[in-house]
Amino acid sequence: MNSSEIRTAVGALDKARTAHDTGALRDILEQLDSGLVATENLLRETKVGVHVNKLRTYEDAEVAGLVKKIIKKWKDQVSADKKKRKPGVKKEAGAAVEAKTAKTAGVSDDAGASGAVKGPRTPLTDGVKIETYPDSTRNRSISALYTAVAVDTAAAAGRILETCTAIEAAIFAQNKDKVNDAYRNKLRSLILNMKNKNNPQLRANVLDGTIPPAKLTTMSSAELAPESLKKELEQLHQKNLFDAQGAVEKRAVTDRFVCGKCKQRQVSYYQMQTRSADEPLTTFCTCEKCGNRWKFC
Repeated sequence: MNSSEIRTAVGALDKARTAHDTGALRDILEQLDSGLVATENLLRETKVGVHVNKLRTYEDAEVAGLVKKIIKKWKDQVSADKKKRKPGVKKEAGAAVEAKTAKTAGVSDDAGASGAVKGPRTPLTDGVKIETYPDSTRNRSISALYTAVAVDTAAAAGRILETCTAIEAAIFAQNKDKVNDAYRNKLRSLILNMKNKNNPQLRANVLDGTIPPAKLTTMSSAELAPESLKKELEQLHQKNLFDAQGAVEKRAVTDRFVCGKCKQRQVSYYQMQTRSADEPLTTFCTCEKCGNRWKFC
C-alpha cells in the first residue's frame, strides 16, 4: 500500500470506529495487516499507527487482538528496516532506537518485560475461544459480553464464558432467534451497564447466578443501574412525592356552612390569599354530599 491508499484506509477506519461498525473495522485492519509494510518514514508520514492504536481497547476482542498483532508486526518491521540501514548499531542502542521509533510513530505495546499483557480481561488475553456459533456476529456478541463481565473480577475464564454464552442465547431467543436491531440494542444496553466500573454488584450478581440470564435480559435500565444511582433516584422520587403532597390544598370539613344546592351542612373548605395582602382570604367550599362548589371572601 502506498501513502495515498493508507490515508484513505485511515479515514475509513476513523469513520468505522465512530460508528462502532465492528465488521468494517475488522476488514480495514486486515487490509492494513496484509498490505502495509511498515517503515519509520511511512508511519511518521501517514500517522496510521496513531489511528490504529486507538482501537487497542476496543470492546470487540477480535478487533483489539488484531490491533495488537498489527502493532507488534509493524514494530518488528521498523526494527528490521533500521538494522538494515544501520548494521553497525549495537544491540542495546538498537533496542533504545526501536522503542523511541515505535513511540514516535504512535505504536506502543502493552506487554511488559515478562511478556504479560496488561489491561482489561478479554477472551484473547484469557486464552478463551468464543467460536460457539457459525454466525460471527453472535460470537462477537459473546466476546463483547465477556469483556464487560470480566471487569475487575478474578472469576475463572470458563465461568465467565459460560455466563456470557447463556446471556447471549437469552437475548437471541427473546428476539425470535434473529439478530436484529432489538437484539443489538439490548446487547449494547447490557454491555454498557456491566462495563460501568461503578456497578460491581451487577457483575457479581450475574456471575454468581443471583441474576440469571433470563431475568437479566428483561431488566429495565433503572433496575440495571448502579446502587448509588438507584439511591439517588429513590431520594429524588421521595422529594418529588413530598413536594407534590405539599402542594395539595389543606381541606377541613365543617357544619358552619350550608350548601345552597342540597341544603346539607357537610361542607369542606380551604382558604387562599387570592388578592392583595391587605384583603381578606378567599374561602373555597365544596359540599361533600352533592359536590357543589362555591367561594366567598
